[in-house]
Amino acid sequence: MRKKESFIVRVVSQENSTWQGQITWLNDHRTSSFRSLLELIKLMDEALEEEQNNSILED
Repeated sequence: MRKKESFIVRVVSQENSTWQGQITWLNDHRTSSFRSLLELIKLMDEALEEEQNNSILED
C-alpha cells in the first residue's frame, strides 16, 4: 500500500510566466524553495518516488 505525502505550497511571486515560492513537506518538516512550476513538480515527484522506495524496502 502506498503512503500519502502532504505538501504546503506557497507561491510567492510569478515571473517569466511561472511560479516561484516554497514547498513544505508535512511528513518530513522540511522546506525548499522552487524557481519554476517545473521545479516544483520535480520536487513533489522526487518526494513521492522516495516514499515509494522506502515502502518497498520495508516490505
